[in-house]
Amino acid sequence: MVQDISVVNKFKDILDENDIKVNALMKKYTSFKVGGPADILVTPTNYEQVKEIINFCKKNSITYYVIGNGTNLVVRDGGIRGVVINLSRLDKLSVDGEILSTQAGALLSSAAKLALKHSLKGLEFANGIPGSVGGAVAMNAGAYNGEISQVIESVLIIDNNGQIRKISKDELELNYRMSAVLKFGYIVLEATFKLEKGDYETIKNRINDLTRRRKEKQPLEYPSAGSTFKRPEGYFAGKLIQDCGLKGTSVGGAEVSVKHSGFIINKNNATAKDIMELIAIVQKKVKEQYGVNLNPEVRIVGEEIDEV
Repeated sequence: MVQDISVVNKFKDILDENDIKVNALMKKYTSFKVGGPADILVTPTNYEQVKEIINFCKKNSITYYVIGNGTNLVVRDGGIRGVVINLSRLDKLSVDGEILSTQAGALLSSAAKLALKHSLKGLEFANGIPGSVGGAVAMNAGAYNGEISQVIESVLIIDNNGQIRKISKDELELNYRMSAVLKFGYIVLEATFKLEKGDYETIKNRINDLTRRRKEKQPLEYPSAGSTFKRPEGYFAGKLIQDCGLKGTSVGGAEVSVKHSGFIINKNNATAKDIMELIAIVQKKVKEQYGVNLNPEVRIVGEEIDEV
């Protein structure tokens, strides 16, 4: 536990008291709507605050986790020991010519909408991705033949020495659902995208088409973390899961979506334990039937209740 009054008081020196929460239930901060309490959750409003918090945690050997919109995250039921740094209020966006800049906590969909407003093409694929820009850059998010690597120009990060610096697209080492951000544990503060001038109506129609396709094919009416598994090379996770007869399989309140087998959903007040057990069942069955290892695309953090 890091709820020692000296730790909380240190954060009060950095942040407004209202931006510090003790025993914050993480189910309120994740799209899956599961997760126990974090010892301390802090919500910085500028880059220097983020830097100070991280450097304080490192100096005092306090474990910390950084989250944005919590859309690619499963927090176990025992919660998180340590500090959760919530970047959701770092959400400013701007456009200068064909360059779109956005802070890490801004929604990727907000960036796509701003691009549309300025008749800039390249981010249409991002409109329906529910995560924050920081998370999207970290995992090179993508959909419908588009991904971050196609449009990113540079990123402002906090590196492993606790310093704020800019890195180029090449330094990001972007691959399928992977980047230098994840590889080295960088913290994304800001991203710059290089887009192209386009026709407003064409861009809008593309966004509307992708939105329609998502609504038709994805279980957006239930809490989830989007695609649960990474795409195995040469296969599609959802097809493998469906072909194993797992569509509709449930554990507690968690279910393999009958609408899209690649999604595990929180259908009825699921716990993180329900979700984790269902992930394990799916992995085991697909491995047995097809010899394919399914790796979670979702980030899994925290402790089980019996570990606390």
